[in-house]
Amino acid sequence: MEKTPGKTGFSRRAFLKGSSAAAAATALATAPDVAEAHQVGTAVLAGPTVIVLTVNGKDHKVNVEPRTTLLEVLRYQLDLTGAKPVSGDGSSGASTVLVDGKPMMASTLLAVAVRGKKIETVEGRGGEKTPDAVQKAFVQYDAQQCGFCTPGFVVATRAFLDKNPKATEADIRGGLNGNICRCGTYANVIQAAIAVAKGGGNG
Repeated sequence: MEKTPGKTGFSRRAFLKGSSAAAAATALATAPDVAEAHQVGTAVLAGPTVIVLTVNGKDHKVNVEPRTTLLEVLRYQLDLTGAKPVSGDGSSGASTVLVDGKPMMASTLLAVAVRGKKIETVEGRGGEKTPDAVQKAFVQYDAQQCGFCTPGFVVATRAFLDKNPKATEADIRGGLNGNICRCGTYANVIQAAIAVAKGGGNG
């Protein structure tokens, strides 16, 4: 350390410089790598890891990093492309899936955070041969245009009507306000949901 001219001992500036360097070195040595580590319960995952996700009633082994989202796993590893990457923050509702029966945005969920949970995508609600009542109603009332928002709306509508089987139009409008249709097909979506509620196609 440098000495203060004309005085005995060490300068304050030199002391602070040395202390700051030591503190920085300690922090770098002990801090976890946020980009490469994620804590789940008591386990810390770092780097690529094989985990098991239960999707549409089946267990799937997938290779993920701590930062991998559920949406990325669904689309790029399981080839379930119903949930769409429209908005990274989930504000569009296009990546809506059910996690333990609750509608959530796959684009904002880390894959490692949903281990041990039941995940359901629009593909798990039926299909061309055995469509869900909501899917039938969306076709009947032409509740889609470009189709990008449609899977999210279908999943959100199904989840809402399961909890509110006698929902009114006002209830439905409020319950689906987390999903956005850039084509403006809201009137048809609402009519489809009302038809399901009135027709008893819930559950």
